[in-house]
Amino acid sequence: MRCPYCGNDDSQVKDSRPTEDGTAIRRRRVCIACGGRFTTFERVQLRELTVIKRSGRRVPFDRDKLMRSVQIALRKRPVESERVERMVNGIVRQLESMGESEIEAGLIGRLVMEGLKTLDDVAYVRFASVYRDFREAKDFESLLGELNADTE
Repeated sequence: MRCPYCGNDDSQVKDSRPTEDGTAIRRRRVCIACGGRFTTFERVQLRELTVIKRSGRRVPFDRDKLMRSVQIALRKRPVESERVERMVNGIVRQLESMGESEIEAGLIGRLVMEGLKTLDDVAYVRFASVYRDFREAKDFESLLGELNADTE
């Protein structure tokens, strides 16, 4: 594993343990060259996924990018990181178990919106405003109307 500090390819594993939800192995590593300590995570990957963007461009699926977009929507919201991790793991498992190696970006967006709806209404609205490309205040009004109808 390449050291994030000095770029050396040689590191030593000091500690390994499963994550709380058991979907990954957390490894504490030490760089042989500079002595820097860092953590890596090892996850099962059932298949290589490719995302088909709206433009038609194909890019490799990036779990970290998915996690970052969810964390941006949840910024400064009172949601435990374990719940976020479980949601993202669930989305990735759903995508991998579909049996398709190519997945449309819109499907991923819809799955994220469903997950955020159960986690936090504000994060749901934030994500939806970007995902649905809101242009005017009435776009927010209609989404809030949908959200209120669903909770009643």
